[in-house]
Amino acid sequence: MRLVVARCQVDYAGRLAAHLPLATRLIMVKNDGSVLIHSDGGSYKPLNWMSPPCTLREGVSDDGVTEWTVTAGKTDDTLRIRIEEVLHDSAHDLGIDPGLQKDGVEKHLQELLAEHTTALGPGMSLVRREYMTAIGPVDLLCKDAANASVAVEIKRRGDIDGVEQLTRYLELMNRDPSLRPVRGIFAAQEIKPQARVLAHDRGIECVVVNYDELRGIEDPSLRLF
Repeated sequence: MRLVVARCQVDYAGRLAAHLPLATRLIMVKNDGSVLIHSDGGSYKPLNWMSPPCTLREGVSDDGVTEWTVTAGKTDDTLRIRIEEVLHDSAHDLGIDPGLQKDGVEKHLQELLAEHTTALGPGMSLVRREYMTAIGPVDLLCKDAANASVAVEIKRRGDIDGVEQLTRYLELMNRDPSLRPVRGIFAAQEIKPQARVLAHDRGIECVVVNYDELRGIEDPSLRLF
């Protein structure tokens, strides 16, 4: 991972247009190719970013200022970072990440959906839990009624970060001839409207699951009828 602290101006052009005026920010260039711009506030989310696959080109503008151009692999979206002053520039090998350890409810929700895959759709069957990709495990790999591969990412509360995570998994899995085409399902107890919009744009299906109902299926003694 490369970390650059710099005074920079950022412009995003594509489906949406966004402008960040000149200020000191942290630019992260991850090993998966993603580029993220953070401020020293505003919680953990980046101010702007480009998801992989994308290409970073470092150059100089007509007026002699360092300029990075990040172009998306599948769209015409472009992220331009005009760097006026570099305060810090370093690279670090973080190694292989073991992945997020699920908390009790989320882990149990994954177990329940693995046992009751039809809650994700008719004819759905489990191939494997924690299917490993180069950037971490996708929660469930399933087959649908048409015997097509389905990658399922499971969250307690579904937000944009979860959709981005599943998008990265799908990009890698669809490179595997033995799996593709792979479609995605984003499953959660609650899915935020912004996450739904992004998922729809990425061709990812959203499924809201009821944890208590799944627990009831798991233990028939808790059912009245």
